[in-house]
Amino acid sequence: MVAYELFGPVDAVLDSHITEEVLVIEAVLLGLVVLNIAARALAHRRHRSQAENGDADDLSRHPFHVLTNVALVLGSFYFLTVHHHAGMVTAVIAIFVLMTDIFEFESRKVEVRREIDLERPKAAIGASLVALAYVGYVTFFYGPLGQFL
Repeated sequence: MVAYELFGPVDAVLDSHITEEVLVIEAVLLGLVVLNIAARALAHRRHRSQAENGDADDLSRHPFHVLTNVALVLGSFYFLTVHHHAGMVTAVIAIFVLMTDIFEFESRKVEVRREIDLERPKAAIGASLVALAYVGYVTFFYGPLGQFL
């Protein structure tokens, strides 16, 4: 099978191997999922402090959280060019994480408008845990530990 380099120098870095089985892009995606979870916690803390004013227009998206969402989706699209099956599943999960974050932000604005307590972003947390479980599986169990399973 001929290996095509769609993105040239990007493929030389991200499509290379850390170990015999683990690709750099898999480790990058795992790091992005963990960063996204941390950014969600920071964003929720910021939303709580912004909600104390009682004005829904004061709520704003956390730029670090937006950056990690976009990077996760773009990274999963790149992973789609490297490993088609795992990349497709990762891309669908990453888009699901992005969509839940969009709807969770809007629900926080509704909660502020209705003057009720802010809830945790439960759907986004669940989507992130699914992403973490799948990317962790692809990185660790499909790669180096896959020969033992």
